[in-house]
Amino acid sequence: MIFREQNFGRILIPYGFSVYFIVQVEIFRFVENENTLQYIKAIKHELLLNVNDIVAVGTESFYATNDLYFTNGILKFVEPFLSLPWCDVVYYSPQTLQVVAGGFLIANGIKISPDKRHLYVSNIMKHKISVTNPVHELPISLTLVDVGSVCDNIEVDHESGDLWLSCHPNGLKFMLSDPNDPPGSEVRYKSIIPCSPVAQGDSGRLYADDGSVIVASSVATQYGGKLLIGTVYQKALICDLKL
Repeated sequence: MIFREQNFGRILIPYGFSVYFIVQVEIFRFVENENTLQYIKAIKHELLLNVNDIVAVGTESFYATNDLYFTNGILKFVEPFLSLPWCDVVYYSPQTLQVVAGGFLIANGIKISPDKRHLYVSNIMKHKISVTNPVHELPISLTLVDVGSVCDNIEVDHESGDLWLSCHPNGLKFMLSDPNDPPGSEVRYKSIIPCSPVAQGDSGRLYADDGSVIVASSVATQYGGKLLIGTVYQKALICDLKL
């Protein structure tokens, strides 16, 4: 998730990646009138173990999820089968880098509410979303909200505050990824009540297929009456949205 500087209109883009077991987050500034990216800095730290997703909250500050604990290739492969609640959410700023929430089997997608008070984290192995108390009130605590599917990534509607959840309807088929029996795709939405973000409002399924159209949906968002769905390793899909 990007961060827009209010005073200057500049867009900051943090990006996490791993190459040869070296994990780092790089921050770029998007120069809109030139349509280019300006490199700002790279961040490496022992707490940035296996960065999955990032939500920017300042010019050089962000929350990030670690979706695995081990850094060894073999251990990373077997870790999801061991049910070890060792994954976490970390906060970075130029002054500090610290773990702010832990106990995840896998911490996947992360987003922040429009008022910047609550984090939403995909607790993928529990088929739930973890919602934090106001992030300025330490220590951060988590409340679980049912999704009813294996939620990969989360998008937030910045007008309504609704969550757009891209899901895997069958987690085992997603892990096996058999081309002869491909994993399906599913997009759900969930309304969050502003005065009580852990309470569940309306929810429902917006899109579903058995893998015959797209395989393994990983992210979804809506804009201008259209629903755009991305996948883990296949094509994207755009369709008309009727709510």
